[in-house]
Amino acid sequence: MEQRSRVDLPDDVQDPFEVFLNGVQQRPGTDFDRVGRSLVFQRSLAGEGKLGFWRWLSLFLGVAGTYRRNDSVDLVYTRGGSRVVVTLQPVADDPS
Repeated sequence: MEQRSRVDLPDDVQDPFEVFLNGVQQRPGTDFDRVGRSLVFQRSLAGEGKLGFWRWLSLFLGVAGTYRRNDSVDLVYTRGGSRVVVTLQPVADDPS
């Protein structure tokens, strides 16, 4: 079963816009599809999630780092004549 991830667009986004996943530009129709006010990626995207007390403490003390997968979706678009960059979080994985 293939996993897909959805990212909701901000209300003020209009075409044209650019999408970057972990700093790599993505192409509509190939890397993602636009469905209404959302972008649907044909793979599972992961956010780091909440850190538990022990993980937070080990980070604070410098004992360990965080090595979890954390995908970043950046959206570049024009708002009021200026280019804006926002980072979006995956909403949920949709089984297909």
